[in-house]
Amino acid sequence: MKQGFVYKKNKMIGLVWEDENGYSFQYNEDYLPNPIYGEVSRTLPLRSEVFTDKNMLPFFDGLIPEGWLLQIAIENWKLNPSDRMSLLLTLCNDCIGDVSIFKDKKK
Repeated sequence: MKQGFVYKKNKMIGLVWEDENGYSFQYNEDYLPNPIYGEVSRTLPLRSEVFTDKNMLPFFDGLIPEGWLLQIAIENWKLNPSDRMSLLLTLCNDCIGDVSIFKDKKK
């Protein structure tokens, strides 16, 4: 299983992961009672239930670079372009906007 910690404006708000069932996202139970930065996306409204899909959830897939920038990343980090979760975890630590994905929990 691969997983990433989802941050919004430097606050950990949830986890995204890939396992044998596909891709999932869940808000952190500590964030839901006081969601000071709101939802991660309108397509992922605040709730305690897990969001799941066989394919990468569209919001997270949209964070992954495309075109020439993706090609540079694939070549430099020797990434498999079909491994969407590895791309997300490697390339989305500092995205445009207020959401970032990290392999390890920030302190």
